[in-house]
Order: sequence, then C-alpha cells, then structure tokens
Amino acid sequence: MLEDINFAQRQRLSYIDFSLMFKGNIHRQDLIQRFQVGLSAGTRDFNLYKTLAPDNLFYDAREKRYFQSDSFEPLFKHDARKTLVKLAHAISDGFDAIGDVTFPVESASSLNVPDIFVVAKLVQAVLNKKAVSVIYTSLSSGSGARELVPHSIVDNGQRWHVRAYDRKSESFRDFVLTRISKVSLKDAPDATECVAFDDAWKRMITLTLVPHPKNIAFPTAIELDYGMEDGELNVQVRAAMAGYLLRRWNVDCTKHASLRTGEYQLWLSNQSSLDNTDNLTIAPGYIAEEKAYT
Repeated sequence: MLEDINFAQRQRLSYIDFSLMFKGNIHRQDLIQRFQVGLSAGTRDFNLYKTLAPDNLFYDAREKRYFQSDSFEPLFKHDARKTLVKLAHAISDGFDAIGDVTFPVESASSLNVPDIFVVAKLVQAVLNKKAVSVIYTSLSSGSGARELVPHSIVDNGQRWHVRAYDRKSESFRDFVLTRISKVSLKDAPDATECVAFDDAWKRMITLTLVPHPKNIAFPTAIELDYGMEDGELNVQVRAAMAGYLLRRWNVDCTKHASLRTGEYQLWLSNQSSLDNTDNLTIAPGYIAEEKAYT
C-alpha cells in the first residue's frame, strides 16, 4: 500500500515512523512545522499512519502527543549503517527527524577532507566516460602530471581514493583524493582503460574471519561484535579492496596467527583467498609470513 501513496505523503509517514522509533514520541505540531502543512493535512497523515500500523503508537491526551507502543514495528526500513552515519553527521534525507533534536551519536573526526571541486570533476569524468589530467603528489616521486581514467570513488575506511587506469604505469591503481589537484577533463578513453578490464575490481573474494585463536580468551565476545555464525564471518569483498579491509580491522593475516598483540582480535583463516591479489602490503603480517614459508 505504501507504493500507492504519493512521494510527499510517504515522506511524512516515514518522518512519523522515524520519530516514533528513535525519539519514542511525536507531536502533531512536529510534523506540521517540519513540512509546513496545514493542521488538517497533518491529521490525515497521522490517521493514515494509524491505519497502516495501528499497533505502533498510542495518543496521550495529557501529553498531547503520540508515543511508541510496546508492540512497535517500523513501517519503513531504517538501515542501521546509513542511519548511524546520518545521525553522526546531522544529515537529513527528508525521511527522518534529524535536525529537530540533537541525537547522542558522534563519529571520529575526519583528518582529511578532499577538495569538493576535485571530487566533482572526477565524478563528471566517471559519469561522462572521460579521462582526466591531474597533478598528483605521491610519497615516492613527489608532484607530477598524470592522465587517469577514473571509474569509482572509494571510501576505504580511513580516507577517500579514486580507482582509475593510470596511463603512466598502464595499470589500474588507487589514487588518494587529497593528493590530487588541477583536474581537467580529457578525451574519451580506450575500451581497455575502462572498468571492464579492471580484473582486481571485478573479482570478488571471500575472506573468512574468526576470533584470533591466540589473543582472545573469550571468543564469544568477538563473535557478538561481528555477528559471526558458527564462530566465523564470511565477508565478500573486491580483490582490489581486500587489503584496506584487513588493515582497517587489524586482521592477522599470518599463516599461523603469529601477531601476538591485543590489537589483533581477528584472524584470516583462509589465507589462500588472497592468492593472486595485489595491494596486500598493508594486510597485517601477510607479506612477512609469505616470505617466511614460500
């Protein structure tokens, strides 16, 4: 039935749903002020919500507001990851009550924020299938001109980068956004420079993560942290992104779980999944262990 409701009213119903779920209550005036609708329209919205989800709320005449009932089941899907990001950064998509109150959700400060104009040009290039000319500053060779064919903007958990074909090295590589300047659009790329030929990006691998067998005394805690089933978590990831994930979560990638400090709470139990995968120098212990037993 929700699909038959027009966009504006569906947005207001979602606002009611979100407020009940995260605030525990909602006043009719909250809806009226947020969406600048009349009293009668607000009343119709609440009546429709009660028709769709009659067990989700009850009206308290003394408080003059609706409260979440004990049998509340959200009418809309509120994705946990996206909602936490929105709450932490006070970003509203119009379907929530963010901005009405200060929610007690914080996130760590970002140490590097890309130039929005650099991002805009790169997105333009991807959408319009263009190469770009950039000035890129690397740790190994300093600043220099490069021609890239970008296909994806990526958050690796610590910083943003662009996945692109690099005409200088003739390979697909990752370029940190904050190190890019002076972006200009170029010609259309050759077919072999496009995402279809980025094998590491297209190839999906499964990483099997388990509680570290030597560092963790009570593995059940780790199983709960990561929602493991039968003591393991199987994560599908692009081969090009595997190293970032393993470093971000401090996953011990040695063959015999030999990284023995408390920061390593997870162990990669299927090292073979990383065979023929590049960009693994950042995977904790993987290269050192590889040299030790090959």
